[in-house]
Amino acid sequence: MKLGIVGLPNVGKSTLFNAITNAGAQSANYPFCTIEPNVGVVAVPDKRLDVLAEMYRSEKVVPASIEFVDIAGLVRGASRGEGLGNKFLANIREVDAIVHVVRCFENDDIIHVEGSIGPARDIETINMELILSDMEVLDRRIEKTQKLLKADKKYQKELDFFRRVKETLDQGKSARSVACTEEEAALLASVSLLTNKPVIYAANMSEDDFKNGVEQNRGFGEVQAIAREEHAGVLPICAEIEAEISNLEAEEKALFLADMGLSESGLDRLIKACYSLLGLISYLTAGPQETRAWTITNGMKAPQAAGKIHTDFERGFIRAEVVAYDDLAACGSMAAAKEKGLVRSEGKEYVVKDGDVILFRFNV
Repeated sequence: MKLGIVGLPNVGKSTLFNAITNAGAQSANYPFCTIEPNVGVVAVPDKRLDVLAEMYRSEKVVPASIEFVDIAGLVRGASRGEGLGNKFLANIREVDAIVHVVRCFENDDIIHVEGSIGPARDIETINMELILSDMEVLDRRIEKTQKLLKADKKYQKELDFFRRVKETLDQGKSARSVACTEEEAALLASVSLLTNKPVIYAANMSEDDFKNGVEQNRGFGEVQAIAREEHAGVLPICAEIEAEISNLEAEEKALFLADMGLSESGLDRLIKACYSLLGLISYLTAGPQETRAWTITNGMKAPQAAGKIHTDFERGFIRAEVVAYDDLAACGSMAAAKEKGLVRSEGKEYVVKDGDVILFRFNV
């Protein structure tokens, strides 16, 4: 999974990126300090892996991972190539989802590219540049569909739908906000529209906001309202807190968060939000050599899930031996789980569930 961290200059993008990846991206109080996209890979926290690794005495543990890309700050006019607009739009096109950092904190020492704090305005600035870029892409698709329609009337529905999407973009709304049937959603996905990518708005607030209650921050309310309208996710976060805890040991980190009234870090909450937004789950495999988490789309069937390990597993799929993680952990061993009849043999139609511990049987 590849997530692009975007936002206006000086909203806390690179500070957040540095904190959650420890990748050392430059952070400074001026626009465009991130010239090339910085990339950092982080492990998806999953305590189940440690339990299974101890149970199987695994030589190594391989968690699922997420790639974060810190993309250069965007300014008004990016769709026309202003600032680093062309670079920004090219980089954002390559990610699976967008983490849009929105500044909701006041700090006179950190300049704002627009001169004042305005979360709704800032979101509109970036969204408008993405919408303008999408309109060019959609115009080309509409033109192509019109030509196809001359040869075959079956393309009329497709043309009507794309015109409806264009009307939505003309109103300054994202493609995400278009109500779609399953068939229309597939059509929309066939066009590479930036505003159709899943988005989580990361409302970047101060430490005081977290101490006093994030709901008290007026800017956070603005972000929530926009997220609801767009069918996007929203997450209150404090890049400053994340920077402070990024180098702490686990015990110190837990104490720090507890003092702030938080049960988990912003990174953990961000990862959970991304999994939920993208409809992802993890199944697990375990043995003496390794214990590992595999990320799949919720609703995926056993053969396709097996194919995540190796294409031969999917091609030669026979069956899957499955036990729920909670049942296995409670029993203490696979043998004990089998004795209690908790290990099931599942076929090709089995839909894999989050936390399934699976052994695939295959033959090629």
